[in-house]
Amino acid sequence: MSLRVDVAGKSDVGCVRSNNEDNFGFDTRCGIFVVCDGMGGMAAGEVASKIGVDVVLNYFREGSEGGTFVPFGVQQENAPARLNALGSAIQLANSVIFEAAKRQAAHSGMGSTIVAVQVEGGDSYSVGHVGDSRVYLVRGNTIRQLTNDHSLVAEQVRRGLMTVEEAKRSTVQNIITRALGSEQSVTPDLDQDVAMEGDTLVLCSDGLTQHVEDREIAAMVNSAPELESACDAMIEKAKERGGFDNVTVLLIRFVHESLLGKIRGNSGKWQNSI
Repeated sequence: MSLRVDVAGKSDVGCVRSNNEDNFGFDTRCGIFVVCDGMGGMAAGEVASKIGVDVVLNYFREGSEGGTFVPFGVQQENAPARLNALGSAIQLANSVIFEAAKRQAAHSGMGSTIVAVQVEGGDSYSVGHVGDSRVYLVRGNTIRQLTNDHSLVAEQVRRGLMTVEEAKRSTVQNIITRALGSEQSVTPDLDQDVAMEGDTLVLCSDGLTQHVEDREIAAMVNSAPELESACDAMIEKAKERGGFDNVTVLLIRFVHESLLGKIRGNSGKWQNSI
């Protein structure tokens, strides 16, 4: 069975912030999808997140065109080439942000989270991340978080020092323990999996997850007539509940190739497919 992907994304400034420090992007030809949530003074967070997205997209564009991916940073021994390529792209983004912050005083201390998915061969995909932006897998009525937050509260939950409910109420939720640009090198978490027909991957910044529960995300993915309206529903729900941060959602749905025409007809417009 040949699977293809349908994709849609949206980013919103939210209800409190004056500028949007989130960025997202994708290239369906290369099968690469990225969400970054920037941090830093003034407009530095926006700069860092844009660099993160651009570097990862360009890495895969250049590698796809040239037929090879130049290794960068630490490589996982015996890992598939595409998984190491994703790790290289994220480590390269970290280096570029770190060096950019050193060059301009106004950008000192800037950084960004990142979640990235690379789809290969229709149903095989790799996931890489740094920070507390997340990737979820929605399969049927179930939802599973594929990433582990690099944050102070998440670490305390993993160590049994705090419950999940206490973490949700914590005043230090915004303290992350790993980010792009914070140090000269970074170690991304990497994993790979195989998709089933109908699976949907949700890439999002914490502006969504601090307001919307996992089960609600799954319900909105499953009830929306198309991916674009699912993005709208999630962002509006986050804003209804305060919208204290920027909110970004990028959805990737694996569909059977024979359904592409039906999706085009039902939605009235085609998003993107690979």
